[in-house]
Amino acid sequence: MIQENISYINEILPVKESFDIIERDMIIGGRESCFFFIDGFMKDEVMSKVMDTLFKLTPEEMPKTATELSRTMISYVEIDTFSEYDEIIKNILSGVSCLFVDGFESCIAIDCRTYPSRSVDEPAQDKSLRGSRDGFVETIVFNTALMRRRIRDPHLTMKMTEIGKSSRTDVALCYMSDRVDQNLLSLLTQKLEAMQEEDLKMNQQSLAELLFKRKWYNPFPKFKYTERPDTAAACLLEGKIILLVDTSPSAMILPTSIFDMIEEANDYYFPTLTGIYLKISRGLITLMTIFLTPLFLLFMQNPQWIPEIFDFVLVRSTVNIPLYFQLLLLELSIDGLRLAALNTPSMLSTPLSVIAGIVMGEFSVQSGWFNSEIMLYMAFVAVANYTQPNFELGYALKFMRLLLLTLTALFDWIGFAAGCIIIVCSICFNRTVSGRSYLNIRRN
Repeated sequence: MIQENISYINEILPVKESFDIIERDMIIGGRESCFFFIDGFMKDEVMSKVMDTLFKLTPEEMPKTATELSRTMISYVEIDTFSEYDEIIKNILSGVSCLFVDGFESCIAIDCRTYPSRSVDEPAQDKSLRGSRDGFVETIVFNTALMRRRIRDPHLTMKMTEIGKSSRTDVALCYMSDRVDQNLLSLLTQKLEAMQEEDLKMNQQSLAELLFKRKWYNPFPKFKYTERPDTAAACLLEGKIILLVDTSPSAMILPTSIFDMIEEANDYYFPTLTGIYLKISRGLITLMTIFLTPLFLLFMQNPQWIPEIFDFVLVRSTVNIPLYFQLLLLELSIDGLRLAALNTPSMLSTPLSVIAGIVMGEFSVQSGWFNSEIMLYMAFVAVANYTQPNFELGYALKFMRLLLLTLTALFDWIGFAAGCIIIVCSICFNRTVSGRSYLNIRRN
């Protein structure tokens, strides 16, 4: 009996070829037994104690069934029994140690696994001045525990499912059963259960694409992401749904709106008046990042519209390259600097940024490539983009700004008006996973 089980496991899993898949043969209570586990996922100390207990069993003390053995002889918390090979293979590959004993009808699964993980540090991009300093990590169980620590309510429900035939990625659906939108919950549950994908290649992003087939021409994000457990817990208490994907250090928040996108944790860690001021200032600055450079281009094309008191905004120096192309070149240059900063060692990022700023800011103006006014406005736009924390929304606004610039350069004020209408329509007619409008601010 046990030899058939061992032969089948060896046939399915590359035990002989893969060094990290371990087969441990032993004698327990006078019977042939075998452990299968993944090296690197197992807690050595716990497993040593379990095996020490099993080795002390005599044939007379040996239980008659796998269930009885797991209940009476193995002093560990997370133990289960499986009879289906598919469940056994899945558990072995997930890091669970599986024990086969000759004559037993089931396999005993001992979940003494541990995953390599980094410490629970504050997120690099989603910082708070006065809030907690912990953040999500790549291990899904740690992430659910961080939220459980903040919400000690029996209505907090976390359902685990698997997506992907090959990857079998763990996905946790988290919600408050007494506050959640039941229609949205039912919709998400159906979508998750109906997924027949081979794998989630890019974990969270792959899941987002499967949940909602976005229209390529509307760049506004359909999901809000956060790496902060306090933000995720607050959203759960508001009746929202959180999706956690194993190996991803952030949570997906559903449903969401444009107003949720521009919020951040600092808005709630300060007094009400301060929080309102931060929200309003962030909203105004976000609008300026869209309309500042297109409006400047529009007025430069129609200088007669500018009142005398604002004559100082006119470009006085010689324009060697059309203003539109200057703005486009600077947009590309700023993205190039951002990409370069991502791949620059941290010890060199500051001096290289200073050098790049001096070269682009001083010598590019002196050489005649750019006008100083253009450099000023694009510098404001580049810095202002960091006032709102959502990376996807930042690029969506950038694409809208480029569209508005292009239409203004081609069709003057008519193009500017048409671009504004397109931006408003892109926001108003954008639908989220729940089917709600992007401008929906209702709280459950």
